[in-house]
Amino acid sequence: FIKLNKSIIKCSKCPRLVEFRNKISNEKRKKYQNETYWGKPITGFGDINGKLLFVGLAPAAHGGTRTGRVFTGDRSSDFLYKCLYGVKISNHPYSDNINDGLELKNAYITTALKCVPPGDKPTSKELKTCFNYFNKEIGYLKNVSVIVALGKIGYDACLNYYKQYYQIKNKDFIFSHGSKNILPDNKLLVGSYHPSPRNVNTGRINQNKMVKLLNNIKEIL
Repeated sequence: FIKLNKSIIKCSKCPRLVEFRNKISNEKRKKYQNETYWGKPITGFGDINGKLLFVGLAPAAHGGTRTGRVFTGDRSSDFLYKCLYGVKISNHPYSDNINDGLELKNAYITTALKCVPPGDKPTSKELKTCFNYFNKEIGYLKNVSVIVALGKIGYDACLNYYKQYYQIKNKDFIFSHGSKNILPDNKLLVGSYHPSPRNVNTGRINQNKMVKLLNNIKEIL
């Protein structure tokens, strides 16, 4: 796993993503002007022996790209970790920086894409290129029995992983918040709306909905 993570961090295969993450890291957001941005691809984080896997889209421009850890230092992480702490999956109700002592219990969290894409919209080529890492990552997580996809792109990335080994079709898997589908190897794929500020502000997702879903997953586990 260490070797894989080192190769992820060194990756520069997608010119558009390299250019964008460098631009963000040099220009910075005003409130973070005095910080040194991570500015590289990010790896997954958590308990590699855990039974629960969360899959998001990509690091945030001024979250993971700044801090160097997935779902850290942005509003999506603020929401997510309040919920994870509420159901005792994390030891903190926040994820601020890589030195904050955060730990996940029986869970690992990663992204389908390891670099932030412009407009949060990766190209299909970028996803395919990065999929090599995602594929290897899932291979290392031997104990996973439930996968929670945080958003549709994370959901589709999970299905693409399985398409390599099994004859499955996307149309047979319906994505919605709380949707549950059994994968060909008997793992459970759970859909969740992404904890983005847009989804939270519009009420598409809220703390009660997310905590309810997480408690349900814990019961299954």
